[in-house]
Amino acid sequence: MTRSRLAAVCLACAALVIAGIGGWQLGAPRDGPVQPELADAKSVPSDLYTCSMHPQVVQQEPGQCPICGMNLVPLASGSEAPPEAGHQGVRVSQGFLQNFAVKTAEVERTDLPARIRTIGYLDHDEAKLISVSTKFPGWIENPRVNTVGERISHGDVLFEIYSPELVTAQEEYLGALGYASRLRASEAYDGAVTRAEALLRAAGERLRHWDLTTEQVEELHAAGESSRTVEVYAPASGYVVEKLGDSLAGVKVGPGTTILKIADHSTLWAKVEFYEHHLRDLRVGLRADISLDAFPGLRWQGRLLFFEPAMNPQTQTLTGYVEIENSDERLRPKMYATIEIQLPGARDALVVPAQSVLRSGNNRNIVIVDAGNGIFVPREVELGIESDGLQQVLEGLAAGEHVVTSSQFLLDSESNLQAAIDRLSTNPDGEHHHAH
Repeated sequence: MTRSRLAAVCLACAALVIAGIGGWQLGAPRDGPVQPELADAKSVPSDLYTCSMHPQVVQQEPGQCPICGMNLVPLASGSEAPPEAGHQGVRVSQGFLQNFAVKTAEVERTDLPARIRTIGYLDHDEAKLISVSTKFPGWIENPRVNTVGERISHGDVLFEIYSPELVTAQEEYLGALGYASRLRASEAYDGAVTRAEALLRAAGERLRHWDLTTEQVEELHAAGESSRTVEVYAPASGYVVEKLGDSLAGVKVGPGTTILKIADHSTLWAKVEFYEHHLRDLRVGLRADISLDAFPGLRWQGRLLFFEPAMNPQTQTLTGYVEIENSDERLRPKMYATIEIQLPGARDALVVPAQSVLRSGNNRNIVIVDAGNGIFVPREVELGIESDGLQQVLEGLAAGEHVVTSSQFLLDSESNLQAAIDRLSTNPDGEHHHAH
């Protein structure tokens, strides 16, 4: 039976029992169901009978359960009130515990290595993403790179470019070179030679400012004539991840136009989303373990690099970036990854299994404590960090106590039901109405 069906059965039981109580108070037979005992009673009378499936049904005589029709069984008697006396709880039979497989776990103290586990996807390291552009207008010729995804190395020729402005700049350099050479050959006075050499240096610097390499300027110097096109080289090693147009041949570009983008994949970024309750434990620099379905059993190391400045209003999450070493380039952008952020954790922490905590919608957290003698008491607790299936408890429990880890929502509903029955069957003076 699913959890939702069990909850529905519990609600139906509540409606039947409360309806039965109301009818009994208005004149139902005196031998009908009596108000069940609460966990803070001093003892249980020896002549009471209950249903193993519905312990809220209690009668003074044997018979059948009005809810499910099962034969009633004697209720255990003589039980002294446990240490939880004064708190509303629920007494359940052994049959109830067995039928619903109620399990408990001991509250323990242990070191809790904390971590946040989340999902993200890999992307380029934006600090190593380089755009290739020119500082002058021109037309691309003889492109050497034609496909996104190509692997290139620093210094590879990407394409040639024809630019009238660049040809003019070469001619100016050659003119300054010839003028300085003639002055030196004619043994002109030193001031004139110095000005000519300064003009030559300025023309050479202009070419280098337009990203011609020192070797290209030296080749121009040695050749003594301008070149119609100039080769453009890769400024870094990596993969071509973006290209201007389907084909670069013949494309006109202006100053600053992004022609290619090159990404270095020796490091990648993982983009991850963190929920608001994680933020108190996160800080830049925390270590991260990364695993991927594509490489089972392998792990990569990373660190939390930075966060975006604002929350995402649609998902109410904060985006963070984890830097991952990828020297062997086995990882690729857009792969999904499991990210575990290592937190400082807690030493000698009081812990319970995470599934033992019932989280209500009004920020209240409840556990069901096994008080002994078949009595279970709901108790509100204050929580700390959660990790590896364990939940830290800051207040509300003590080491050595036992909490329910399965079917606890049934016990909590049963306790609330008995509290409601108690209120319905109590007069303004606080006295219970019992059948005789």
